[in-house]
Amino acid sequence: MKKRREDAEGQREVSGNQASSFILHPSSLPSSLIPHPSSLIPHPSSLRILGVDPGLNVTGYGVLEVVGGRLRVCEAGVVRGRARGSLALRLAEIHQGIRDVIAALAPGVMALEELYSHYARPRTAILMGHARGVIALAATQAGIPVVHYSATQVKRILTGSGRAPKGQVQRAIQLELGLSKLPEPPDVADALAIALCHHYLKDKPAARTGRPRSQ
Repeated sequence: MKKRREDAEGQREVSGNQASSFILHPSSLPSSLIPHPSSLIPHPSSLRILGVDPGLNVTGYGVLEVVGGRLRVCEAGVVRGRARGSLALRLAEIHQGIRDVIAALAPGVMALEELYSHYARPRTAILMGHARGVIALAATQAGIPVVHYSATQVKRILTGSGRAPKGQVQRAIQLELGLSKLPEPPDVADALAIALCHHYLKDKPAARTGRPRSQ
């Protein structure tokens, strides 16, 4: 697997320039961190949660870990579908990028944003369904369960309102994770929000949109 550190700001490219990540730490955001080789993490960690905000162009991800009873961010970033004009190639890039993230960080569960279908944009909903499918496939191939949360459910858990604006959600994430700055870009913030939502609801199966399952 090809990995290279891009710069001192913590940006890296994973496996063919498919995933760009920003490492977030409570004390300084961002700072650099080289992910563990998958050979050093043979089994998924039940204490790590991978949150994913699916998208055809940009898919956000964030991995949270419970350490000493406290949450910390292991890594957060984006997987980019760089292919233009080919849906199949773009989906392949997203699938491989998420597989790389799972292999490097070994989460024990994936929390995935549920598909939102707007009556005015049915084609968009269908295309997003393709992206969610290959993301869930990557989790299944790695042997980790997938849970689903709607955007309104995530916002309600973090802010108390299912209609909270993005800025309010970002501030809630910053406070909960002790980050020095608001999480950016928005795709990363959404992924961290989904992971946080699962952390709070993981022991309350009835509150979930979907129970953990292999896709």
